[in-house]
Amino acid sequence: MIQDFGWSSVQFLIMGLTWTVGLSAMTFVLGGFFGLFLAMGRALGPNWLKLVIAGYIQIVQATPLLIIVFLCFYGLSFLGLHFPPFAAAAISLAVYATAYLADIWRGCIEAIPKTQWEAADALALSRIQRLRYVILPQALRIALGPTVGFMVQIVKNTSVTALIGFVELTRAGQLLNNMTFQPFHVFLTVAAMYFALCYPLSWWSEKLKERKSGVSAH
Repeated sequence: MIQDFGWSSVQFLIMGLTWTVGLSAMTFVLGGFFGLFLAMGRALGPNWLKLVIAGYIQIVQATPLLIIVFLCFYGLSFLGLHFPPFAAAAISLAVYATAYLADIWRGCIEAIPKTQWEAADALALSRIQRLRYVILPQALRIALGPTVGFMVQIVKNTSVTALIGFVELTRAGQLLNNMTFQPFHVFLTVAAMYFALCYPLSWWSEKLKERKSGVSAH
């Protein structure tokens, strides 16, 4: 039975949007946690560790996200590891986000002038104290703009998980279109929801970059 596109349809899409936000948040938390360690390892670790981390980042960045999602959902089943769609989506997106956030944050750590390290050393701070009180706070200010900008990519890339059956916003739109046969109404609403979610993040990212540029100029 074909149903009309109405408020109940919008509610169904809002539920999909909720799952998109939840998956994006989990991806950012997991990717940020592991990405920070990889960023510090690549920026400050021994050469062998830098090579290992650089290899991981290059492999992930050179692999389409869809392939990573398929490998996690279908490929690991051959090893006896079976994940439901949400878990597979979270793991694969976290792998993706870890590589990119590690690369972004590594660049921010390395952007801190060498004189800052020397000044911290002159204060007889330990390596951990130098990172905590001198280097990482400055790197954080540099990283805010690119990090918020990458969050937009995370939100949009959750749509890929529709192909493994996870019902986020895009998948909810597909299911609703099959029930209403009104693709213009359905996907225009989906696009509006993505815009409402992503535009504020993009605007915030640009403002953070402008503020950083203004501070650097002074």
